Amino acid sequence: MATLQRRAASSASEGDERELFHETIAEYMWARDVAGLAPTTLHSVVRPVLEVCGHYECVPWRLTPRRLDQYFAGPGKRGHATMRKKIADVDRYFAFLEQRYGGEIARRFGVSVESPIDAFNRPRHRGDFSLRIPPSPRALTEFFATWRAALPRARKYPVAARDYVMAKVAYLSGVRARELCAVGMSDVHWERGQWGRFVVAGKGARGSGPREREAFLFEEGRELLWWYVEQVRGEFTDDPDNPGAPLWPSERLPKSLAALELAVAPAIVPETFRRALKTASRRYLSGPVGELHPHLLRHACATHNYQSGMPLWDVQKLLGHEWATTTIGYLASVTADPERVTLASSQRAVRRLAIEN
Repeated sequence: MATLQRRAASSASEGDERELFHETIAEYMWARDVAGLAPTTLHSVVRPVLEVCGHYECVPWRLTPRRLDQYFAGPGKRGHATMRKKIADVDRYFAFLEQRYGGEIARRFGVSVESPIDAFNRPRHRGDFSLRIPPSPRALTEFFATWRAALPRARKYPVAARDYVMAKVAYLSGVRARELCAVGMSDVHWERGQWGRFVVAGKGARGSGPREREAFLFEEGRELLWWYVEQVRGEFTDDPDNPGAPLWPSERLPKSLAALELAVAPAIVPETFRRALKTASRRYLSGPVGELHPHLLRHACATHNYQSGMPLWDVQKLLGHEWATTTIGYLASVTADPERVTLASSQRAVRRLAIEN
């Protein structure tokens, strides 16, 4: 077998390899298009592969883990979130390449297709490759209660209270960190619905761009946010009555003259919120889940509401999803109980027959 592979490799040219490389890229984009990815997303999922291969002037099956590490530690180094996404995109492409072209590449070029993403350079929290299991309702209830009890002892009380209320509202409403951070004082509409709502610039589906939607507070969220606006928001250095004031301000006003004239503080950025939530969860969260991040609170919102009886359609509306299939992905950790469902269905049928008779 090894002899045949060497003969194949010697008879194949570099041009043949590059031609097949371009064919695999085209077919991979077709496959992702069939899967429903937006046109703008199709180009982004192959761009990291083209970048690395262009840097080394080689085809992907000639890449090694060492070369990939050198690229992303050097000329390809970006922010952690960007690098995680790029490495995940490379890994997905190699999964496609191995499954659909592994045999042909070995036969024609004498190379075994192996992803350069191994156990040592594989990022943590790889999106679709990991199951997000949120804490239980009881664990989160105790977490928020313990955190709030500790607020009076905080060195910067307004900042600590802001972080706490942001986290609790994120859990109750299911909004994303970026959506929540961008909410302004004028975006809160206390009169909407039964308990008030707030407007967020939601994530657009299929590359359509941000879409405004209403997020829900519910009774607990209304009471908590009202307390924050009345008792805490005014402790920051800007003017909360200014129409452009953010709901969640940063600690200090910027030094720019224009901002000082408007007396508007900048809004807190998502990364600051993530750090605050991570620190608080390490201090106050007990149980098997030892660390929280904003998107896990979004998963907890979906999971806990669904488990408590909220229909899938309402969970979908709560999260702002266009497709129910997206919402189902958030419920992957929900434990199904077919026996309980069957029993409940039988009991309902018995009650209907008793009424009819």
